[in-house]
Amino acid sequence: MRLYNANIHTMTEKGIIINGYIEIENDKITAVKQGNPDNISDEDIDAKGGHIYPGFIDAHTHLGIIEDGIDFEGDDCNESTDPFTPDLRALDGVNPYDRCFSEAIKAGVTTVMTSPGSANPCGGTMLILKTAGRYIDEMKISEGGIKFALGENPKSVYNRRDETPVTRMATASIIREGLTKAKRYLKDMETAENDLDEAVPDYDSKCEALLPLLKREVKAHFHCHRRDDIFTAIRIAKEFDIDFVIVHGTEGHLVSDILVEKNVDVICGPILCDRCKPEMKNLDISAPEILRKSGVNVALCTDHTVIPIQYLPLTACLAVKGGMPYESALEAITCNAAKILGIEDRVGSIAEGMDADLQIYNNDDPLNLLCDPWLVMVNGKQVL
Repeated sequence: MRLYNANIHTMTEKGIIINGYIEIENDKITAVKQGNPDNISDEDIDAKGGHIYPGFIDAHTHLGIIEDGIDFEGDDCNESTDPFTPDLRALDGVNPYDRCFSEAIKAGVTTVMTSPGSANPCGGTMLILKTAGRYIDEMKISEGGIKFALGENPKSVYNRRDETPVTRMATASIIREGLTKAKRYLKDMETAENDLDEAVPDYDSKCEALLPLLKREVKAHFHCHRRDDIFTAIRIAKEFDIDFVIVHGTEGHLVSDILVEKNVDVICGPILCDRCKPEMKNLDISAPEILRKSGVNVALCTDHTVIPIQYLPLTACLAVKGGMPYESALEAITCNAAKILGIEDRVGSIAEGMDADLQIYNNDDPLNLLCDPWLVMVNGKQVL
């Protein structure tokens, strides 16, 4: 199958291929070339001189784990009965039949990170998935990391319950305690494997869930808004030698020089919203560009359901209004988002070997609120 007569925005070093075509076999891109194919079959699609982009990526959402239009019955985001729950998996909480998945497709959003919420210092194991499919295991790309939260959210939730943590100190302490136990658990397991006289430690689901993090196979995603919370996240990550990313980073632009020095990635957003709590008082649409210009690797997110997922392109447009170059804003919802999530070998760009997640527009401005893709593909199948 081919998409031809197209201007292809590869989001790679190849830039834009004018009048090109894409070959697809099964669910993968097998060729990206200039010109027209020699033979055109009935299954090939004429892009009609339109513009093809990779499917957009929303790097932080709660899509499907907080369902649209219903309250408690569809809210599986926060298990706020235990402050430390790394063993909870978003995979088991997402409803792929939530109508917001189809709204994502209509906006060209084909991949998302969906996450447990930020009520707990550790909320659970996150999930990277496609937005099209019949069941969650088919849509899954990977369980992309462990969600941690610092700042006001855990304090507020557990203060209402009159339980710990009600301070930033206690929030950090709970995270350290859980990581320390998991580190000891890993050491005991390794000792037992190398010495038959040593007993294997009793199974601990929380420690087991943290092993991929301690082995640096996945990242910690730290929910942080204020600068002091960002530095607490950096401190904890350094103490336990774990890979990490800052989510939200509302005040990150105020210390962007330090974040560059410490090689910190930031998923910015939501920026299309009000300053709904004290720690967001320095929210500014110029923040993504200040970070990017300083050298920070930046992605953008909606934090759906905070901002409906179909407004991810509008979020990128708002970042442009805040000073971000247009191409950089596109990168923040395609190739850069993929790099931060560790899935750049599958999505976020148009190249041979990548998943065939594609969208076609009549013009070259997919960030325009009035523009929608007229064709969307996920894994080589037309879903719009």
